[in-house]
This record gives sequence, structure tokens and C-alpha cells, in this order.
Amino acid sequence: MIKLRYSKRLFKRSSSSKQQQQQAAACGGDNGVGGGAGEIEWEVRPGGMLVQKRDGRGGQEMVTVRVSTGFSWHDVSIAATSTFGELKDMLSMITGLEPREQRLLFRGKERDDTDHLHMVGVRDKDKVLLLEDPALKDMKLRALSAQVVLSSCPFIQV
Repeated sequence: MIKLRYSKRLFKRSSSSKQQQQQAAACGGDNGVGGGAGEIEWEVRPGGMLVQKRDGRGGQEMVTVRVSTGFSWHDVSIAATSTFGELKDMLSMITGLEPREQRLLFRGKERDDTDHLHMVGVRDKDKVLLLEDPALKDMKLRALSAQVVLSSCPFIQV
């Protein structure tokens, strides 16, 4: 977060009417700006845009994403500005699959770990499909079958 200072002189109205100055003083500020030097709080959005920080928000907006694994589904609450990589981390705790073993599809396309949910259009109660990476699944099966073969064949000593 970046804080910039500003002076009341920059935002002072050019009218010299005493009535407007009295109304502004009655509202508790100097022409609606506030007394003295204030601070504007800035934030950088995930897209890289620098914007003035919003007030009145109690925190980040949360969305509930329904993640389907084909045979079961999970409802996951996550911040709308999170990435698919962060969603994979949460799903690894639920499903037991490592994040590198997961493939997340939204609207028919596989999404990168760096893609932000709100930037690709994920809204509350949207569905995301979770698939296990076929290449890693195949490697696991081969490793498991090799272990079974080695453990079932007794070694013959000569």
C-alpha cells in the first residue's frame, strides 16, 4: 500500500463566497477536503493498476466456488482476488492431491496458477472442474506397479 500526502491548497475551491466557506466549515472540513494535510491510501490491483483504496469494505470479497472432481464435489470459500494456485493449495488439503498434480478447468479452459479468479470471470457459486494430471497419474501407476512386481518376486541367491 502506498500513501501519498496532499495539501488542502491543491483541492481548494476558487470561489470566494463567504456563504460557501461557512457551509464547508459547518460540515466539519475545509471545502469538503478535511482539515490540514491528509493522506490518500493507494493500492495496486492484480492487473497492475494503481487505484485509490476503497473505504467501507470490511475485507476482501469472498466467493464460493464449487469444485467438481468428476465423482464428487466440494464447496470452497476463497477471496475473489485469489489465484488459481491459491485455490489449488486449498484443494490439496481437501483432496490429498498435490498442487502440481491438479489441473483446474474453468469455462472449458485449463487455467494457469497465476491467473486471478476475478480476472477470468469466476463469480459466486461458479463451477470449476478439478482433474488429476494424466502424465503424473501414469507415472504414479508405473511406480506402484514396479514396487508390486519387486516385492512379489523373491530374490534367488546362488
